Amino acid sequence: MGKKMTVGKVYLVGSGIGNINHLTLRAYHLLCRSDVLIYDALVDEKLLALVPETCLKINVGKRGGQPSTQQNRINSLLINYCLQGKQVIRLKSGDPLIFGRVNEEIKALEDANCPYELVPGISSALAAPLLTGIPLTDKEMSRCFTILTGHQPELLNWEALAKIDTLVILMGTINLEKIINYLIKNGRSPHEPIAIIQNSGSEKEKIWIGTLKTIIEQVSGLFLSPAIIIIGNVVNLRYMSSSLTLPLAQKTVLITRAKEQSSQFSLLLQQQGANTIEMPALEIMPPSSWEQLDLAIEALSSFDWLILTSANGVNFFFQRLQELGKDIRVLGKIKIAVVGKKTASCLKQYHLTPDFIPPNFIADQLIDYFPESLSHQKILFPRVETGGREILVKELKKQEANIVEVPAYQSGCPENIDTQAWEALQNKQVNIITFASSKTVKNFYELIKKALNTNKKPEIVSLLDNVCLASIGPQTSQTCYNILGRVDLEAEEYTLEGLTRELVKYFS
Repeated sequence: MGKKMTVGKVYLVGSGIGNINHLTLRAYHLLCRSDVLIYDALVDEKLLALVPETCLKINVGKRGGQPSTQQNRINSLLINYCLQGKQVIRLKSGDPLIFGRVNEEIKALEDANCPYELVPGISSALAAPLLTGIPLTDKEMSRCFTILTGHQPELLNWEALAKIDTLVILMGTINLEKIINYLIKNGRSPHEPIAIIQNSGSEKEKIWIGTLKTIIEQVSGLFLSPAIIIIGNVVNLRYMSSSLTLPLAQKTVLITRAKEQSSQFSLLLQQQGANTIEMPALEIMPPSSWEQLDLAIEALSSFDWLILTSANGVNFFFQRLQELGKDIRVLGKIKIAVVGKKTASCLKQYHLTPDFIPPNFIADQLIDYFPESLSHQKILFPRVETGGREILVKELKKQEANIVEVPAYQSGCPENIDTQAWEALQNKQVNIITFASSKTVKNFYELIKKALNTNKKPEIVSLLDNVCLASIGPQTSQTCYNILGRVDLEAEEYTLEGLTRELVKYFS
């Protein structure tokens, strides 16, 4: 008998309003362990970074007036990958059951005996008004509201709809004039308030507020999709949305970081209202050879101190330790010094607490505050293969320490600049650029130079006019001055939390 094929499962997931901040936890966990991702056009690109590297990503986006994937083709993709035993995420914008054509996909899955699960998302019909500060209900002005599609207004009962207090219209901007005429014809006042919210919750969000009489002239000649239309007196009750009062609201922050790093910094900034774009400016890789690190690990008992100055150094050192069949017990009585909260936090993942962390979290102060004489101490320093911590090594040697440097990892510049980051820079959509290391500054400059195909520094730097350059600490700031000609702010505490606080202070 042949081996029975394992059937997978299809998850029909709502991605919310096009902003990763409003993704449900259930959707997040499913994305993180998906085998195949089949997604729509209005899905936030940041969500695509949540899936495993091995996940197959297929864009089947449907946008009005543009070529789109046929529904039969989408159905076939869902069924075929499910029958191959894959965990398939069908990612749809908003909520999958609100104008999402999900019924056709469910029927196809049921006909093929494919298991599926519906996962709700926050619909733009509810989220967009809230984020704009417009209440859909009010005890006097709006005792009810309805959500409708403006795709084919001629099929709707406008006599009945005109009597409803508040209308929320999706996919209606193309037929806006027809919709307004239907409402006025059926008794709605030309002076009734109307709001149009485009790209709700994103850095591209725009809002137009007028009346049924004036709005057509206000938006004449503009391409409004995707947008939500709200009609009713509640528009006049618009509150200052809490998201708009946060210190970094309406600010787009470009974060230069290592490709493999987590989005911790993005989350810190988003909590302050910022929109973030992550731009990989470093690629972290194993060293060109493990030989020196392996020899040092074999001789660990001969060392007095282990110095670790980055999370990358911690991870590569301990992963190599494990690959050589050893564990933390081989450290014996070796003391550990680390630079930075993040490095210390990373060390704790290996169930170790550092013996020493210099104040202000910078390597330069490690020498000044070292808890004992460095003279003749044998120190192991696993570090980046090239270009880093040269001052620290020089000072350790000056103190007559016996320091053994070994490459634990190497960092390089990505081949090309991230597409989303480059488009945002070109379109002057970036308000702030953050740098957490000198290497990110250098590589950022090289990526811009390559994208512009020029060696002319003024032309490269002019791209950053009116952009705030934010640095995590003195060395990074100095590199900003040397390469970019300026730095606008520097964190007082040289951590990501410290840099976030400085940005909040600067823009408050």
